[in-house]
Amino acid sequence: MEVIHIIKNKKILYLAFILFIASMVLNFPFPHESPYGETVISVLNIPVQSINGLQYVGITSLALLIVSLYFLAKSVNKYHGRVVLIAIIIALAAPSLIVSSFQKTLATGIYAVSYKHEESNCNFKMIDAKTLRGKCELPFENHNRKDVQFTIEFYEKYLFEDDIRMVSLMNNNADYEVKLKGNESKTLIIESDIDVSNIENHVESGSSTGVNIVIKSKGKVRKL
Repeated sequence: MEVIHIIKNKKILYLAFILFIASMVLNFPFPHESPYGETVISVLNIPVQSINGLQYVGITSLALLIVSLYFLAKSVNKYHGRVVLIAIIIALAAPSLIVSSFQKTLATGIYAVSYKHEESNCNFKMIDAKTLRGKCELPFENHNRKDVQFTIEFYEKYLFEDDIRMVSLMNNNADYEVKLKGNESKTLIIESDIDVSNIENHVESGSSTGVNIVIKSKGKVRKL
């Protein structure tokens, strides 16, 4: 029986693999909430998005993925559709699985802490002429068996010149100290009465979901 070799061109396969890994690295969601590629180019003072809101890292990552899938399909003799489909599934699922596995096994300190960003929220309302009360609910989980302590700060991910600050107003009474026990899941509730008497055009009421925070501990920082 004739043996059919699936791989047609190893050089093209290696190139596809390199581009595929590069795409995943650019889009890797750790140690911060933003992709690893954004973290790197921010350090180099390169803009992460255009004036029109185009995300350079996202576009580059997608382009590398498409090109890698093209070369992957060209490098095999058969099962082109199946191979490409498997690669797409890996590209979508692998980053989050790698982060989850790392946090549950090797990570320590704040790197073992996961933050359920999509479940977080903050609500604001004026309680008198000068005071804005903010209440935030922030869900955390410590995947390590050791206790961890850190501080929390709030930030606006995209704040333009005419935008009104909201969640970052919570920093007026920072720092907020947090302690999570080993393997503890906890929804932290932070309440703060904020003096807005010297703030022009401050928010009087409102809510925000997907709250962006910074956690710090022993010189280590994560933007989540």
